[in-house]
Amino acid sequence: MRAGIRAGLVVTFDEKLVDELLEAYNESKRNFYLGGHRLSEVEGGRFCEAAFRMLQQAAFGAFDKLGKQIKTQSLIQRLESAAGQPESIRLHIPRSLRVIYDIRNKRDAAHLGDGIDANVQDSGLVVAIMDWVLAEFVRLHHKVQPAEAQRMVEELVTRAVPSIEDFNGFPKVLRQGLPAGDFCLLLLYQRGADGATAEQLSNWVLPTMRANLRTTLKRLTHVKAFVHQEGEVYKITGAGRREVEMTCPPSLASSS
Repeated sequence: MRAGIRAGLVVTFDEKLVDELLEAYNESKRNFYLGGHRLSEVEGGRFCEAAFRMLQQAAFGAFDKLGKQIKTQSLIQRLESAAGQPESIRLHIPRSLRVIYDIRNKRDAAHLGDGIDANVQDSGLVVAIMDWVLAEFVRLHHKVQPAEAQRMVEELVTRAVPSIEDFNGFPKVLRQGLPAGDFCLLLLYQRGADGATAEQLSNWVLPTMRANLRTTLKRLTHVKAFVHQEGEVYKITGAGRREVEMTCPPSLASSS
């Protein structure tokens, strides 16, 4: 999927910028899934460096060299007046990138002052913005609908879940004490776009969870909308992913 996204973007944008954007995106998401929230935010800043230059190229036909500091506020103001560009290029993407910059550059100082570490919360916002920005680039330059652009982006990153260890195709959950719903969500989170059938999940969950598995999946699907069923396959939704990332972190540490 990365090769497909890259192929569509390099038609419009400089290859080096596209490679920087995708590499920073992958590294930020990987660090986020592995619990390296500050590193995730740092890579988010690197993502912005590439994305701002791509906006420059799209709107003005040229961009600042990598390594040269971009005056983001003046660039954002200049992009607002870029004739003939869609609103995402002129307004929405630049303003979203500025949020990532501000979090990376300013929030840590605030944490030191108030004694509260909000890096989990901040990095969650950073990766959500990156998801949206990359999906917008894909939508605009692959000429696809928003839902298809989002699907392409979701399939770009393989979720690294330290609390699941793979044994020849058997994903063993290493976290202890999870209720059945969270257990299933964690498995589906790791499965990503592939999802899993009820039969597969029955093989992977704890024996005590099997009798009520259908009820658990029905609740996740129809009551909480954390899961979507396509035929025999269950897939985690965006709401389900956020639930895992915020309340059942996919790391070995407990969420308490």
